[in-house]
Amino acid sequence: MYQEYYIPANFTDAGKLFGLFEIRNTLEAVFLSLPLLFLSLALVPFDLTWRIIVGITFVVPVGGFALIGIYDDCLSRFAKTWWRYHSNKRIITYRGDCNEH
Repeated sequence: MYQEYYIPANFTDAGKLFGLFEIRNTLEAVFLSLPLLFLSLALVPFDLTWRIIVGITFVVPVGGFALIGIYDDCLSRFAKTWWRYHSNKRIITYRGDCNEH
């Protein structure tokens, strides 16, 4: 009479890299991290070891933040939503008590 359907444990892993990170978040992390890594390796006037340390200091937090996202949303989508909200919001001011007649 009733059919039973079994949902596998990894049904939410579709479209994710290693089952953890969404592909869009991963691409954003790569696009944000690679220029930072290149700039830190090219512009820091120290030895290679210090260049790597400075690069990792900036690249790992930026890449990690881009991988995680904000409120389970990628950074570009969150920035677009934030910009749309702030450009369309209105200021409401309180002008005293209202007169009811």
